[in-house]
Amino acid sequence: MKKSTKSTPKKTLVLVESPAKAKTIEKYLGRNYVVRASMGHLRDLPKSQFGIDVDHDFAPKYINIRGKGDLIKALKKEARNATKIYLASDPDREGEAIAWHLSHILGLDPMTDCRIVFNEITKPAIKEAVKNPRPINIDRVDAQQARRMLDRIVGYKLSPLLWRKVRKGLSAGRVQSVTVKIICDREKEVQSFVSEEYWTVGLKLRKEKSSLFEAELSTVDGKKLEIHDKVQADSLVADLEKQSFAVQEVKKRQRQRKPAAPFTTSSMQQDAARKLGFTSRKTMMLAQQLYEGIDLGRKGPVGLITYMRTDSTRISALAQQEARGFVEQEFGAAYIPEKPNVYAAGKKAQDAHEAIRPTSTEMAPDEVEKFLSKDQFKLYRLIWQRFVASQMTPAVYDTLSVAIQAGSRYLCKASGSQLKFAGFTAVYAGVEGKKEKDVLLPELAAGDALELNKTLPQQHFTEPPPRYNEASLVKTLEEKEIGRPSTYAPIIETILARGYVIRQDKHFQPTELGFVVVDMLEEYFKNIVDVKFTAGLENELDEIAEGRIEKNDLLRNFYGPFEATLEKADEAIGHVELPVEVSDVQCELCGRMMVVKQGRYGKFLACPGFPECRNTKPILKETGVACPKCGGSIVERRTKRGRTFYGCKNYPACDYVTWDTPLKDTCEKCGAFMLKHHYKNGRALLYCSNDACESRIDHPINKELAKLKEKAAAKAEAAATEKPAETPAKTAKKAAAKTVKKTTKKTAKKPAKKTTKKS
Repeated sequence: MKKSTKSTPKKTLVLVESPAKAKTIEKYLGRNYVVRASMGHLRDLPKSQFGIDVDHDFAPKYINIRGKGDLIKALKKEARNATKIYLASDPDREGEAIAWHLSHILGLDPMTDCRIVFNEITKPAIKEAVKNPRPINIDRVDAQQARRMLDRIVGYKLSPLLWRKVRKGLSAGRVQSVTVKIICDREKEVQSFVSEEYWTVGLKLRKEKSSLFEAELSTVDGKKLEIHDKVQADSLVADLEKQSFAVQEVKKRQRQRKPAAPFTTSSMQQDAARKLGFTSRKTMMLAQQLYEGIDLGRKGPVGLITYMRTDSTRISALAQQEARGFVEQEFGAAYIPEKPNVYAAGKKAQDAHEAIRPTSTEMAPDEVEKFLSKDQFKLYRLIWQRFVASQMTPAVYDTLSVAIQAGSRYLCKASGSQLKFAGFTAVYAGVEGKKEKDVLLPELAAGDALELNKTLPQQHFTEPPPRYNEASLVKTLEEKEIGRPSTYAPIIETILARGYVIRQDKHFQPTELGFVVVDMLEEYFKNIVDVKFTAGLENELDEIAEGRIEKNDLLRNFYGPFEATLEKADEAIGHVELPVEVSDVQCELCGRMMVVKQGRYGKFLACPGFPECRNTKPILKETGVACPKCGGSIVERRTKRGRTFYGCKNYPACDYVTWDTPLKDTCEKCGAFMLKHHYKNGRALLYCSNDACESRIDHPINKELAKLKEKAAAKAEAAATEKPAETPAKTAKKAAAKTVKKTTKKTAKKPAKKTTKKS
């Protein structure tokens, strides 16, 4: 008689993109499901060749990505043992394409109900998604493929031309090139800007024994004030001081300030850059972590925010009601509007997903802070407060506008504002930036006589348009419809990595290389750097996703003219010499005068004898302050990540370094030079560089330096206990082996024990 053997019960396999997401979702689905991660794309165009057959309907040649062979084998094995397979990659075009590639690898029919999507990783959302599977959306897959192939055509056809004509290692891109042009155009505006002088005249006035208040001269002889030099200003002020002042008109109004809409990807990147100082890349990385799930102790992994790639300001009725209930409970009925606030989406918004919001308003930032890193907490608080505020009433201000007559020629204006009802600012004012301060005026009425206390003429100069920073560049790309919000971070990282642009004092400045490449592309490939053409392509990609046009028609219309232009340009363009800036520093190895070069981390000195002589040096910026250790000069230096610090010019013989800015000003107590400590919020603190100076006793800087020393000591201790660093190849091999072990050895025995205990 044969012994009966129990077979392992088959389960439903759910494939997601990341291990963190897999862990969170598996907790919600229960013991009849097994969730595995594909670790992003498993198939792509080959790196070593063009990979597109333009003669046969632009057929792409997809291959399995190198290094993912073991993972593919493991997933295939899991698929064979599963009763059903659901592809649950991200709910965007990229995620749709990943699901399509997975269906090919696993032998699934993409037209069957194998695809599930969810906007938030919560138990109700996951359960609902599993109940409503659908086929893979081939139109969205085609849109992603078309974007990928357009980028491949431009990158793999145009980049070799740059290698031959300008310099090896360069690259051109369909979206990155037009972004560099936008930055170059702004730099040309800055360089060509001619500043003009102008003056304003402020006044300090009072009514009888009231407190002083400020006003400003507005018109002279009925015309807008225009003063262009000091002579004009002095003459006008002298005449103004002879006049008598009286209130002409007082207007009292109420002004409402409405809350902003919940975050889209773009607005989140902009606010995180402005208020938290985060790069777009860092913001998206942190948002991904918050979306995929954070371990909240006993609650286990929980997705804290909804999907972070969206252009919609729409939110669900359930989320609205939850937010309104929270606001009423915490602040009272006066803080919730009669009807839920609804925000209009932009004209070009696809509106595929909700706005970015917390998955539950009840998970307030303070409740989860202990489970988050410092930066995760900052971003989560920003998202949470923005969403809650979006469902609150406007802030109300009492405003006062006063027109003041001075003699027969002059009209001055004063304005006051006072918060009457906080509304949404009770939640969001602290994060939004500088709180709107009350400006109080004394009780004034038409006909009241006023006394002039002081005139305040002030010289100004018109300023050039500001260079783009992270927030303003993202905003411009969105307004001009260049790329899509999910692509902004990689665009910025690419143009920085290629050396076309540098980040200087949080602003983007083009390099000489950037100007040369853009000028060349503008002359021969006008469409590639044309904003309207690039935006038009983006709109056509949207139409492919909506099934209105065919993918191959778009590729055919682009490739023909592009290929013809490429051939003409190759014949017409000679070798482009980059401008060389010769320094006054002599190379100590070969005697040549060193030249200024532009690298990824800024400018440096290099020997023009390369490759025979490979000598390089940093460009040292003198501070004019003597080193306290050896008497040498303190110079400005930069770390590999571009952060500024200060050190002795005689390094390595002298090891004096400081993060704080050395000043020529000296201490009143001991005569040592002063240092300026910078805080992230823009505040600065001056202190004496001499540790033994009596001015340092009880100075706030001592606490700051103590904190820094503690952090440095903790890092050093952690580094000392770590194992020796592994090579990248060895690390990758270990990671792959670990993934395979998880996916192949996690048999039914271990989960069976867990589920038995729970039941």
